[in-house]
Amino acid sequence: MRSVRGIRGAIKINANSRDAILSGAKELVTAMTSANDIKLDEVAAAYFTVTADLDAEFPALAARQLGWLEVPMLCAREIDVLGSMKSVLRILVLVNTEKSQSDIVHQFLGEAAGLRPDLHNGGGA
Repeated sequence: MRSVRGIRGAIKINANSRDAILSGAKELVTAMTSANDIKLDEVAAAYFTVTADLDAEFPALAARQLGWLEVPMLCAREIDVLGSMKSVLRILVLVNTEKSQSDIVHQFLGEAAGLRPDLHNGGGA
């Protein structure tokens, strides 16, 4: 039976620039879709959040550039929690899949891996 499942991911962005945000977002979207063998027509929606210091571009543009032309997407700012990691892009992709929630592989890349060590694929957020 197909269900809607959430796939989480995060990456630390190295600069508040259009290129850095789009590059990081493309890397993360690609890692998330590849690790979970997602087909574009299975994607129901995607939510992108950034920390307050990343405002040079909308990260959803990267997914559009990868061909996600009909996927509903939303960009938002993360809440600013004292002591939290800065320069982080997070993504939640909702997919229609036969996979169980325990079969989903979340992607937390680079320094963002420390955000959710409990979701170890290589990381967590």
